[in-house]
Amino acid sequence: MRQAGRSLPEYRAIRAGTTMLESCMRPDLVVEITLQPVRRYGVDAAIFFSDIVLPLKAVGFDIEIKPGVGPVVAVPVRDAAGLDSVRPVTPADVPYTTDSVKQLVSELGGTPLIGFAGAPFTVASYLVEGGPSKDHAKTKALMHGDPKLWHALADRLADVAIAYLTVQIEAGASAIQLFDSWAGGLSARDYAEFVQPHSAKVFDALASYGVPRLHFGVNTGELLGLMSEAGADVVGVDWRVPLDEAVRRISAAGSGPKPVQGNLDPALLFAGWDALEPELDRILAEGAAAPGHIFNLGHGVPPDADPEVLHRVVRYVQEKSAHVPAA
Repeated sequence: MRQAGRSLPEYRAIRAGTTMLESCMRPDLVVEITLQPVRRYGVDAAIFFSDIVLPLKAVGFDIEIKPGVGPVVAVPVRDAAGLDSVRPVTPADVPYTTDSVKQLVSELGGTPLIGFAGAPFTVASYLVEGGPSKDHAKTKALMHGDPKLWHALADRLADVAIAYLTVQIEAGASAIQLFDSWAGGLSARDYAEFVQPHSAKVFDALASYGVPRLHFGVNTGELLGLMSEAGADVVGVDWRVPLDEAVRRISAAGSGPKPVQGNLDPALLFAGWDALEPELDRILAEGAAAPGHIFNLGHGVPPDADPEVLHRVVRYVQEKSAHVPAA
């Protein structure tokens, strides 16, 4: 998951005095922050340190990530005039991303690097709302009230995601993940009509690179089949749906069973090992229903999580998985 190292004291130390987006634009910080959880935990892959709104900043949006709030957009996009400000990202807009990925691939050796971008809906929700929202009321109102404008905006944001992910892949990323963090606030009907075609455009555009493509959202239990049909090779599952049931829903959608990612509830990191260990065993057993399982949290790492607990989880899962026959 993104934010893999944000609970580490060394992360807080290196970020001191630097804003989130500034950190994402400095290759020295990006490389070090990406490597920190790999060094500390010995995880099987590195997660590129960036943010889903960084491409918007790169093309000129007045956007900042306010601590304790999230991304805040100075001038929201709610009409055709606002749409004109959304332009494709070019490699020249994000040279620091290319430099960071290349350095990381060199330093990681055989450890894969997973790049990522925000999915059109989630990024659009920040642009339309002007910041984080619990109900995405303005976004949904735009979808239904002006579907032509909505689809034009989502289409442009799909192009932004494609361009940003392409930069990462061509610089050496081994896999990519599309985060649709807030898609779980939609009905299945709205997702299918207003969101899925644009996410599918992203996955389709990247298919020729041959790298694994992952898709993740929060509270998307009712959307798992549709998210799979959008074209991902791996479907992320938060903690609300058991992995074996998630596999059933994905298969029932018609795209067949797929590997899954997830899905430990991050809150259980604070419950003590006696409560945590059986949950790890359960998730590993349920994940065996899939043709492949990437063990992970069901959402981001809590900032106040104990690094020693996270390290113990990684060791436990790796030891247990070493005895599981390959599919």
